[in-house]
Amino acid sequence: MSQLELTREQALQEVEDSLRRLTELVRARMRAAAKDVDPCLSLFGLKVLQLLKGVGPLHPGAAAEMLMVDKSVISRQSRQLEELGLIEVQPDPQDGRARLLVLTPAAKERVTAVRTGIMLDPRVLGSWTVEELHEFAGYLTRLGRSGEPVAASVLAEVR
Repeated sequence: MSQLELTREQALQEVEDSLRRLTELVRARMRAAAKDVDPCLSLFGLKVLQLLKGVGPLHPGAAAEMLMVDKSVISRQSRQLEELGLIEVQPDPQDGRARLLVLTPAAKERVTAVRTGIMLDPRVLGSWTVEELHEFAGYLTRLGRSGEPVAASVLAEVR
């Protein structure tokens, strides 16, 4: 293996390690935020609540599709969230047979109060210049786009 290949391989490993550490940090922050909403709330429960806060009431099937999980996962999670008083399951006014997952006012207030975005924490990127932030955002966008076809094919296999 040439020195250039070794250097590239080492650089790629460094990127992988850095992304893994960042992912672990984000997950830890989100777990802590979930506990701030309710001590019994799971990380996935927080994701459901954030989705409902962002888009409003949803059919369980739509929530499952948006979160890329099976409907049974949403069914179990919605029961738990309802028991915690964080969502209500209401009839759809358009179709009384269908059900909607609706965030309770208390849950909306609690979800709004927690900070889950580590990038919004001024201690994390507060010292970066605007140019550095734009450059970083560009790299993240480029990285995300490179995985889109792979993600789509994986999703198609799962379904």
